[in-house]
Amino acid sequence: MPRNKRLQDRDEKCKEIIDAAQTLFLQAGYDATAMSKLAQAVGIAPNTIYWYFKDKDEVLVAVLTAELSSRMTLYMQQSFDSTSARVLWFMQQLEQTGKLVSVVHARLSVSPAIYAWHQRFHDLIDGLMRLELQQLGVSTERMDALQHIWTFSMEGVLIHALSDAQKAAICDALLHLR
Repeated sequence: MPRNKRLQDRDEKCKEIIDAAQTLFLQAGYDATAMSKLAQAVGIAPNTIYWYFKDKDEVLVAVLTAELSSRMTLYMQQSFDSTSARVLWFMQQLEQTGKLVSVVHARLSVSPAIYAWHQRFHDLIDGLMRLELQQLGVSTERMDALQHIWTFSMEGVLIHALSDAQKAAICDALLHLR
């Protein structure tokens, strides 16, 4: 009689699924990663994933949330000489999941979970940019417009392949809008 696998904590199994999904989504792509392939990578039956996640979009949201959380933690630990260098570093960190940005935009209208995550992403980036702009002394009247310009620019940089020099030039130009 085969022995049962040891019982695994729910959070631990979720993290295992998220880690495998991140690898597969970034290597093969979201659309090319079937739930059965993800289950195989984790070593579970395909229907087991649905004990942890409602659907593939929910897995994607978990991957994006984990990535963003990790990048934000690193961001808070960094020390830079300028706002431009700090924002450029953050853009470069987010670029590591840039392939998933187009997936998010493609699925916004069909997935409430992804739509909600995208809204939270914008709120977070808007808030982050607001703090950066406040530290630079940007006037209250210009704050909303500039933080949105920064957020949309950051998202654009994630979608389009640009050199580090081009990204740095964008950050510097945006800072001069204040």
